[in-house]
Amino acid sequence: MTLPSHVDVVTNGDASFDSGHNRLLQLGYKQELKRDLSVVSNFALSFSIISVLTGITTLYNTGLNYGGPVSMQYGWFLASAFTMLVALSMAEICSAFPTSGGLYYWSAKLAGPKWSPFASWITGWFNIIGLWAGTTSVDFSLAQLIQVIILLSTGGKNGGGYVASKYVVLAFHGGILLLHGLINSLPVSVLSFLGQLSAIWNVLGVFVLMILIPSVATERASTKFVFTHFNADNEDGINSRPYMFLLGLLMSQYTLTGYDASAHMTEETKGADKNGPKGIISAVGISIIVGWGYIIGITYAVTDIPSLLSENNDAGGYAIAEIFYQAFKSRYGNGVGGIICLGIIAVAIFFCGMSTVTSNSRMAYAFSRDGAMPFSYLWHKVNKQDVPIYAVWLSVSISFCMALTSLGSLVAFQAMVSIAVIDLYIAYALPIFFRVTLARKSFVQGPFNLGRYGIIVGWIAVIWVVIISILFSLPVAYPITIETLNYTPVALGCLTILVLSYWLISGRHWFKGPITNLED
Repeated sequence: MTLPSHVDVVTNGDASFDSGHNRLLQLGYKQELKRDLSVVSNFALSFSIISVLTGITTLYNTGLNYGGPVSMQYGWFLASAFTMLVALSMAEICSAFPTSGGLYYWSAKLAGPKWSPFASWITGWFNIIGLWAGTTSVDFSLAQLIQVIILLSTGGKNGGGYVASKYVVLAFHGGILLLHGLINSLPVSVLSFLGQLSAIWNVLGVFVLMILIPSVATERASTKFVFTHFNADNEDGINSRPYMFLLGLLMSQYTLTGYDASAHMTEETKGADKNGPKGIISAVGISIIVGWGYIIGITYAVTDIPSLLSENNDAGGYAIAEIFYQAFKSRYGNGVGGIICLGIIAVAIFFCGMSTVTSNSRMAYAFSRDGAMPFSYLWHKVNKQDVPIYAVWLSVSISFCMALTSLGSLVAFQAMVSIAVIDLYIAYALPIFFRVTLARKSFVQGPFNLGRYGIIVGWIAVIWVVIISILFSLPVAYPITIETLNYTPVALGCLTILVLSYWLISGRHWFKGPITNLED
């Protein structure tokens, strides 16, 4: 298979066609979305989705329970190092193929004519389902945080505070999704502004909290505790320290996810063949630094891990909420300041959810443009503001439906959410795998490339994804019962069967991979 070369395209002498626009024409697509995003806006979207305030806050309990400070500190750097290699490999491919389809388009072009339709199909479905599940996870975590804020504002669990039912939490989730749908129906210039505001909020929020919380706390952990204490005490029946450390990695890897958004926004980014890769790498790199600072700052306020994890504390077992609340209560006699700090995190999570809807709506737009989804003709339509409006509301609706599983079982819901990370990383790894195997000699590099190191970096990235996919499927408690079973591999297996069955029964007869729309 001969991949398109990077040559200049001149269209009617229009100088407004930048390199990303020209490259899109080479790849067989006309410009339908408004190309109005700068490299800063592209970065801001991915940075907002990674959102260390969202990921670390949501899974701080996991880090504390499985290894504590040691697993969070050193696990963060371990996961960060390999995540950056995945990001570098993705950035190299993004530079060559700057389209909204992103990962599934890359797989199609890198797998060769024989495997192109199947490679595109499997990558696309894993990507979009992972994105939908990601939106569900983020917005539901915000709904749960709002529940905790209300609980603490009304006296806390030990003071007769209001405990919202699962139906109220689901209603919060639906309201948040509705707001995100409305915001994403606005022109991309508005989303660009909000994305940059989100990036500023996340950075400033981290610096405020990492300094304020340990400063306010009347009791602080020692530096030795923060960097060397290993929490081996848990009620999950796990005694192996190495195993605990591996489970503690989940917090870090869950956080460092979603940076494919920069690829999905390339058709709306100026100079996308250069700025798309910059968005991916800078989002991951800055998140690594900012996230480490957040972990250190908050952990200095940790003095009693068992009490923070106890469901009988004022925050109902939500560790970071309890840290914030008790820090201010111990010094000032009330926890109002801690509740305000939780509000800072809530706004960051709201921005994160907003950005995930932006990302997955663009993926749905591109995937349907190539005919891969039921009712594809509808999902790739754009409105007068050049927004894929139906794809936006499709993403919102599916994310709400996914959250309905929480009414039956939180265990089932958590398993469904866990596949968001695995699905996304599998989708990340597939085009990288094809690039280092089937397209090893035919891959035509874009302006950003890794040179002779592309192959070795790609292989390390693929191996890391295999490792974390296994890691996310490991048992998290012993003995294994219906209540403690990690249903992630079960959910992933069912999803894989559905996607493959859809392909075998129907998709293989009509889906041919990415198709040009220049004739339209």
